[in-house]
Amino acid sequence: MAESTTPEVVAYPAGDEPLPVLSEVEVRVLGALVEKQLTTPEYYPLTLNALVNACNQTSSRDPIVSYDEATVTRGLDGLRDKKLAYVFAGAESRVVKFGHKFAERFELGRAEVAVLCVLLLRGPQTPGELRSRTGRMHAFESLPDLEQTIAALAAKQPHPLVTRLPRQTGFKEVRVTHLLGGSVSVSSAEPAPEPPPVDRTMQLDQDVAALRQELAELREQFAAFRKQFE
Repeated sequence: MAESTTPEVVAYPAGDEPLPVLSEVEVRVLGALVEKQLTTPEYYPLTLNALVNACNQTSSRDPIVSYDEATVTRGLDGLRDKKLAYVFAGAESRVVKFGHKFAERFELGRAEVAVLCVLLLRGPQTPGELRSRTGRMHAFESLPDLEQTIAALAAKQPHPLVTRLPRQTGFKEVRVTHLLGGSVSVSSAEPAPEPPPVDRTMQLDQDVAALRQELAELREQFAAFRKQFE
């Protein structure tokens, strides 16, 4: 599916700078740049080849993708248009490299960047998942410490950067998602309705009937086996 690099914006009151809306490719490219800066700073900024590999790696990614250089370049162009990425050409390197302006653009601390990075690369997460998966980028001392960071991102001015999704049936924790892909539809975030519960007594009756049928078949098979020796 072709991705547009035309900057899209969310409408906000006059005087506020619009929050950029990123395509799926731009989300992955930005997340990969942020992750590598925090986890392997010695290899950052990234060459195009390294960035392609970072986008396509199979660990710490959901969904897993297989972007080619043209796709990643298109994502970079979109991020540069939205002032979220830049080209780095150092005096000691002949290879063009790429970096991000994520923290500067949204005035974020390391803890906030770590949380958003995981959300960009993995999609919606529970607070518990976020705490365990941000460990290499920022060590949260406790779950309440993480919750404070989530709350700060949700109350970010002039535009919130994360929101909490409706609680899924059967789960204790709500999930958190980023808002850089546009507004989140509550209906699309809700899990599919579960089938109505089966009456336990009826289920037991069905199980007993099935066992009786199996037993009857085994008896018939054993009787036929015995006749072979009579």
